[in-house]
Amino acid sequence: MIANKIRPLAADNSNPVLPERSARLLMCAPTAYTLEYEINPWMSLSNRPNVPLARCQWQELYRTLKEDIGAHIELVSQARDCPDMVFTANAGLIKGNIALLASFRYKERQREEAHFRAWFEENGFSVCTLPSDCKFEGEGDALFVGDTLVAGYLKRSDIGSHRWISETLETPVLSLQLADDRWYHLDTCLFALNSSTVVYYPGAFDEYARRVIEGNFTTVEVTEEEALRFVCNAVVIGRHVVLPSGCPKLESLLIERGYIPHAAPMSEFLKAGGACKCLTLFLEQRRAE
Repeated sequence: MIANKIRPLAADNSNPVLPERSARLLMCAPTAYTLEYEINPWMSLSNRPNVPLARCQWQELYRTLKEDIGAHIELVSQARDCPDMVFTANAGLIKGNIALLASFRYKERQREEAHFRAWFEENGFSVCTLPSDCKFEGEGDALFVGDTLVAGYLKRSDIGSHRWISETLETPVLSLQLADDRWYHLDTCLFALNSSTVVYYPGAFDEYARRVIEGNFTTVEVTEEEALRFVCNAVVIGRHVVLPSGCPKLESLLIERGYIPHAAPMSEFLKAGGACKCLTLFLEQRRAE
């Protein structure tokens, strides 16, 4: 049974079940999570999340990542005026000790930036800020596939940020245009299964972006039905894949390929346009094998 309240979470370096590779993640307990505005197609003030249920769902995701998979999780406290701060994936992009701080497009989320900057600095990261005219929403729009950074643009992040990121991190970037407002961040419609394979929903991208994806990686396509459940908003740690529940087709494909799926109920976070990956930020970039 999942507890009805979020338990106090003390720092714990133990990994009861070690995966093939450990992972270090940043999460934010939903102490102030709610829906106060509409800035993506999933948000509706007439369909607000059930907050107690959201807290249970977050707690179960935390437990799965920490206890079942063995991830090390660090926590940032949620500010009272930042209901979307729980979606830590958007806080920035990490490589080594460098944290590229997000520059949010909407004013409703811009107030999160100072809180994430403070956490990064207090925890030993060197924080880099993008030029003022560039919008970039962190790991929500950028992920590593092997040594290549794949980055989405148009909906929340600007393509102009990609050159700056490439130069700052000294890494190649593949730019992908998002074509459907429902999949407004890259992590809502694509994830890296390993260093050469991505799982994605083709309908979220323009034709050229689909050619880029198919030309550079082995691909696994998901159905629109499961894409609408944010099946691509998944956390991959070694052979473990944590994904939203209700996506049996991809679960079966993962099992066939030797992966271990962990289905996590995410209904109350989907109401804000987020799921498993949105709720986690990798503090150490891991290269899948």
